[in-house]
Amino acid sequence: MSADYDLLVVGCGGAGLSAAVTYIQEAGPDARVAVLERSKPEDRGGSTRWTTAGMRVNEEFVLDPNWVGRVQEVSKNLADLEYCLVFEAALPELGTFLRASGIEFLTNTRSMNGVVRTTLRPNGGGLAIVDALARLVEAAPNAAIHYETEAVRLSLNDEGRVDGVDVRGPDGLLKTYHAQSVVLACGGFEGNYEMLTQYVGQNAVDLKILAPGTQYNKGDGIRMATEIGAATSGQFDGIHAELVDIRTDRADAVLYGHTYTVAVNGDAKRFYDEGAKDIGESFELIAYDVWANQEQTAFLLTDELIMSREELTARFDTDIPPAKADSIRDLALQLGLDPDALEQTVNEYNAAVNDNDFDPWRFDGKATVGIEPPKS
Repeated sequence: MSADYDLLVVGCGGAGLSAAVTYIQEAGPDARVAVLERSKPEDRGGSTRWTTAGMRVNEEFVLDPNWVGRVQEVSKNLADLEYCLVFEAALPELGTFLRASGIEFLTNTRSMNGVVRTTLRPNGGGLAIVDALARLVEAAPNAAIHYETEAVRLSLNDEGRVDGVDVRGPDGLLKTYHAQSVVLACGGFEGNYEMLTQYVGQNAVDLKILAPGTQYNKGDGIRMATEIGAATSGQFDGIHAELVDIRTDRADAVLYGHTYTVAVNGDAKRFYDEGAKDIGESFELIAYDVWANQEQTAFLLTDELIMSREELTARFDTDIPPAKADSIRDLALQLGLDPDALEQTVNEYNAAVNDNDFDPWRFDGKATVGIEPPKS
């Protein structure tokens, strides 16, 4: 049976589109390529579409030297180390590819503990990546993006090799697209509550999707691959979590400034060492704690010292202004917390803070003494 396509790509996010564009560029204009996308055209792009797409690389696309070790640490050494090292080595070539695709990058440089860290992000965020790469696919004469098309299972030939994908299109009918090669690039299972419950836990149904595009991440690639015996890697019971402002429906309303706050739960009690790590190393950890142990409810309390500095308030990326009050008791009433409990928590915290000078850009030694958890 002749193949319908040279390459089938499942998923229209940054990874899938990169695979499609790379193949088209290497194989030439006669390349027959199809990208399968669950969503409608206006929602294409999965998680990539909605993220700021900040990258822990410098202007030459050299990876943050701490990244590989950090991934090993947080995954309890379940991450594929060889994969991480290949990823690190391939990044400079990726930078060349993305820039050649018409994507402009903005540079952000900051100093923490005397170490200068540079990050890049595309001008226009992840949507700029999706649109630029999709235009290249759409411009190829023998390539197409099939929207509202669900990948159901991998098709195998008589030898047991993958030769295509069984799909369900907008008409609801099953058909098979045959291809010489298939790439699965359709994300995780953030939008599949059955898989979330299976791997993450029964309370996973309460998780709020960070970006709308992840609703289309149904775990299809993982399911289809494991059905035919593919190996897995990584930590299935772990999640990428971020603190979000639940007062707004705006996508990606993330709160990164927990290190500059006193974090309390719904009982008005501190539950986390807010100063243990840099923001970039801890924002996922506190978010996971809020979901797993604090009934998905936390409040970040701070004062005029922080709120008067724009470079610090920028860490709270929400379109809703913070609740303000002239006293802790009044603030507690606004937040629906027990005034006595919050007042006690804040008083105990303030009494435990040492007299070191405050410097938001380094571990300055300003900490608490004698309370649990500490702010170290």
